[in-house]
Amino acid sequence: MTTPEQHEAFRGDLLAHCYRMLGSVQEAEDLVQETLLRAWKAADRFDPRKASLRTWLHRIATNACLTALEGRARRPLPSGLGGPGDPQAPLTPSLDVPWLQPFPDARLGDPADAAQQRASLRLAWVAALQLLPARQRAALVLRDVLQFSAAEVAEVLDSSVASVNSGLQRARATLREAAPELDEQREPADPGERAVVERYLAAFEAADVPELSRLLADDVAMEMPPVALWLRGRADYLAFIVRVFAMRGPGWRMVPVPANGSLALAAYAPDLRAHSVQVFTVAGGLVRRSVSFVDPALFALFGLPPVHDARWRSSMR
Repeated sequence: MTTPEQHEAFRGDLLAHCYRMLGSVQEAEDLVQETLLRAWKAADRFDPRKASLRTWLHRIATNACLTALEGRARRPLPSGLGGPGDPQAPLTPSLDVPWLQPFPDARLGDPADAAQQRASLRLAWVAALQLLPARQRAALVLRDVLQFSAAEVAEVLDSSVASVNSGLQRARATLREAAPELDEQREPADPGERAVVERYLAAFEAADVPELSRLLADDVAMEMPPVALWLRGRADYLAFIVRVFAMRGPGWRMVPVPANGSLALAAYAPDLRAHSVQVFTVAGGLVRRSVSFVDPALFALFGLPPVHDARWRSSMR
């Protein structure tokens, strides 16, 4: 018979798994709690001769996720809903869309877990997973991320090995067609990624548009959920940044936070109130994509206060 302490050791692994399936940190945390409760109630039925504790817990979590996903719309980013727009377009939030959320790496707990999970938490890859039907998504995550055997995946999904392999082929083909650059983006971070993000932080706080320009790739993309608008290209990106400084003024403050396997920035507006969490894709020393999640409620997930405190920030840097 297993114990709650043994189950608890898998919390970070289960949280990352549920997040990949659902695209929501809060929902993932709820389902991890449900998983651990179910496991505790069924502990006397666990048979280590049939499956490892890890496989057994992921079976419970996966089925909880599949139940939660029934009848739900996928969680997209703005780029998954249509083509790029105009940097001067109205910034109207689409609050009816269940947007994908960023993942706070600190929620994994063990730093070793964070390092192991890094590539499979990349925002672009998690966003692409949302394109898949729920059972294909589960099979792909279990097989390609958690490295379960096809037989173990079949057991978790109460399916056959042949059916699992067929679903995996379709899932991989869908991802290759939808986002052929994903394999590159799931590689370990660019060695200079932290330096680029820190330079971006300094430039943004200084409202230094020329320096920001030097950090952007020609085809850089910017997304801003819950606003459905997204932008493509350095010129449009910079035009929007200029618009932001004109509307809100300079004096922004940013705090580095680990998110989705990379370094992100939590931005406080000039009035010192929480504004957004910005997650970057960096390659070749340049920002290729930034996703600004404009939702002050996310700051609590990252352990950040709703109002900027200069003394607190200096202790974090």
